[in-house]
Amino acid sequence: MYGAETWTLRAADQKYLESFEMRCGRRMEKISWTDHVRNEEVLLRVNKKRDILHEIRKRKGNWIGHILRRNCLLKYVIEGKIKGEMEVARRRGRRRKKLLDDLKDRRGYSHLKEEALDRTMWRHRFGGGFGLVVRQNTE
Repeated sequence: MYGAETWTLRAADQKYLESFEMRCGRRMEKISWTDHVRNEEVLLRVNKKRDILHEIRKRKGNWIGHILRRNCLLKYVIEGKIKGEMEVARRRGRRRKKLLDDLKDRRGYSHLKEEALDRTMWRHRFGGGFGLVVRQNTE
């Protein structure tokens, strides 16, 4: 899951990741694909829940919060504030999914940006991540 913070997950991608997670569980328990074992039974044997999508959302939330608290070039790129000279013709079909579409809810981007400034609120919303980082002096 290296670099999962920047993925834009479509429904097909989510389904593929969940099936990969189940395939790994079946392989750990040495269950053949021809055996008729339900997914719930596999998860009980492995002693795990389906959490790959939750982990990706948590990592994405931590990364986006970090970016939105800073005043850097990447923030402007994500917000689409950098003007380019390239002309883009209107695409056919459905609008492409953007990086922030996975994290936004009904309230929109401005609320997401406000929550990112308050770290405790952000960690409460997107999970604690790895907890507090304590640095020790080696002097």
